[in-house]
Amino acid sequence: MGSGELRPGQLLPPMRELAERLGVNPNTVAAAYRTLRERGVIETAGRRGSRVRPAPATTGRDHIRVDVPEGVRDVSSGNPDPALLPALAAAFAAAAAEGDRAPVLYGEGPVDPELARIARDAFDADGVPEGPLAVVSGALDAVERVLAAHLKPGDTVAVEDPGWSRTLDLVPALGLRIVPVGLDDEGPYVDDVRRALKGGARALIVTDRAQNPTGAAVSAARARALRSVLREHPETLLIEDDHGHGIVDVPLHPLAGATRHWAFVRSAAKAYGPDLRLALLTGDAVTVDRVHGRQRLGPGWVSRLMQRALVRLWADGAVDTCAVAAAYGRRRDALIGALGRRGVAAQGRSGMNVWVPVPDETGAVARLLHAGWAVTPGARFRLSAPPGIRVTVSTLTEDETEALADAIASALGPAPARSYV
Repeated sequence: MGSGELRPGQLLPPMRELAERLGVNPNTVAAAYRTLRERGVIETAGRRGSRVRPAPATTGRDHIRVDVPEGVRDVSSGNPDPALLPALAAAFAAAAAEGDRAPVLYGEGPVDPELARIARDAFDADGVPEGPLAVVSGALDAVERVLAAHLKPGDTVAVEDPGWSRTLDLVPALGLRIVPVGLDDEGPYVDDVRRALKGGARALIVTDRAQNPTGAAVSAARARALRSVLREHPETLLIEDDHGHGIVDVPLHPLAGATRHWAFVRSAAKAYGPDLRLALLTGDAVTVDRVHGRQRLGPGWVSRLMQRALVRLWADGAVDTCAVAAAYGRRRDALIGALGRRGVAAQGRSGMNVWVPVPDETGAVARLLHAGWAVTPGARFRLSAPPGIRVTVSTLTEDETEALADAIASALGPAPARSYV
């Protein structure tokens, strides 16, 4: 397969036949097939046999990007505004001094007690159900650990479409199948979720706020409807990513508690900086215990130095959530409004991104690049959703907004006529 001799979708020989051909024990071939399934290289459909997966375990979405030439304004990165991130030096110095006084040694608990207290208070205030806590290395680490704790290769996961590109790559890399779920500004479509769960999806991943790339935020009405569907499928594994924690001012409407197994994740990356690789995870006792157990066999714990630094940042009020949310909101609303005045529909209810549906994604990206603007191709975030582009407004200035809106409106118009002499 690695050499390309076997094509995607090609049927593999039955295990006994291959064992005879190679002169090995059938158990050896069975073990090899099992390893390939677990790595997402092949898929098995019962008596219909095993086939090479129609796509590699990772899709290379990171390569679906625009190289930004010198002189082109980059609004594609998905990064927060560095000017809105807090200074970290004092917090880490204080955490290091605490570590000097009381070094963390092997065998100690994986979660800093003060961080656990602050996090639990915040979860309680937002209506997230009671549950034990774990600290992991970012939101994607949490999603991977929770999926691995409950699912087996071949299981199906319902995922937002368009959705976070890393999740769209991670799920098949774990040997799991994806079923896309559409969404609007208020979150995943209820009928799509119901259809996915009735069709056998074992898990559902939902972004509560600042959904990437659309900026969707689950509304109170949508949350009620989704909880009702989830209660009809209590064995569904529910994973919620509160992507906008610390940078949005829309209320949280969690779905947690509607199913037997659930996990709720909050990352520090967007509010405190992408290099602060730390996320808080709570969930039902079985799920969190499995995450802790697997973590002990790997990294053991996330640095308590980093945990204590986050505690200090929280205690000092290093991030003014209202001010940050207002800044991103002004930039987002200004671009959406400017596009609307030009007859271009766009969405972005929360967070730092705006999603613009386009009829010709490749053409729009190329024309914008020619006009001096680099945006992210929507293909990086889509499965079956219509084409679009993502614009990151985190550093967009007031003076730039009208010019960008003009460029987008022009890029979505008909291609200029060409004359051939």
